[in-house]
Formats: sequence, C-alpha cells, structure tokens
Amino acid sequence: MTRPRFATLYLALSLTALAAPAAYAAPQNSAEQNRALVVDFYNRFFNQHQVAEASAVVAPQYKQHNPQVPDGKAPFVNYFTGYFKQYPHASSRILRSAVDGDLVWLHNHSQSGPDDRGRAIVNIFRVKDGQIVEHWDVIQAVPEHAANDNTMF
Repeated sequence: MTRPRFATLYLALSLTALAAPAAYAAPQNSAEQNRALVVDFYNRFFNQHQVAEASAVVAPQYKQHNPQVPDGKAPFVNYFTGYFKQYPHASSRILRSAVDGDLVWLHNHSQSGPDDRGRAIVNIFRVKDGQIVEHWDVIQAVPEHAANDNTMF
C-alpha cells in the first residue's frame, strides 16, 4: 500500500523541521540577552559605581515606579550620583535573577556600607530594544532578629 503524495511530503517537512532547530533561532532581543543586559548594568551601576558608563543602556524616557526616584534617565543618574557620594561603599549583591521576555527580576542584598544590615530588594526591569525603559522595586529592611531561622536571602 502506498501513501498519498501529500502525506509523504508533510512527513518529510515535519522531520526536517525537527532535525533543524537552528532554523528557529531566538529573536534579536531574547529573554536571556535582556537578563545579561540588566545584570551587567546593575553590577556596573550599583556595585562599581560606573554611573555614566552603565547608564548608557537606560532609555531617556526611563519610567520609575519607586516613589523616591524621579522619572527619566538624567534625574535617575543625578539621584544615584548624589547617593554614591554620600555612601561611597554602597553595594547591592545580586543573589538571584529571573527573566520572562522583556521583564527581568533581580533579588538583591543592598547595603549603604559594610556596617549596614541592609535591605532585601526585588527589582523588576523592563527592557525594550536593548534599553532599560522601566523599573519597579519592593524593599524590606533586614531586621536584627527574625521570627524564624531562615535568612532573607
């Protein structure tokens, strides 16, 4: 018994698609590229204090959801330039990251200096066309004592 011609062609095309995953390459701005962009920016900006250099990936119309920091790239850079002058030993260690398309999450331990207990922060960045365009954060102080033996990190 012979197969109908269209069934043979369909089977051949299906097998070709399965055998050649490279034909389905990730888009230019893949989720992992977004994560890499944000992690690099965050480390350079908040840990190495390379404010001007690192902020090259921040969009001019950067939208900020933290009520203490103004919208826009220039006000964001100015705010943290002042903060780093006041706290030259400030750091924010990335403990975890997650990505979903254009959104990148970072779980951080942020400290203004070595004697600061710090804050547990979850930062959420939105990336568009290779630039950071929006930011949200949730911040919780690291307490001296906890009701459990778990750390915040």
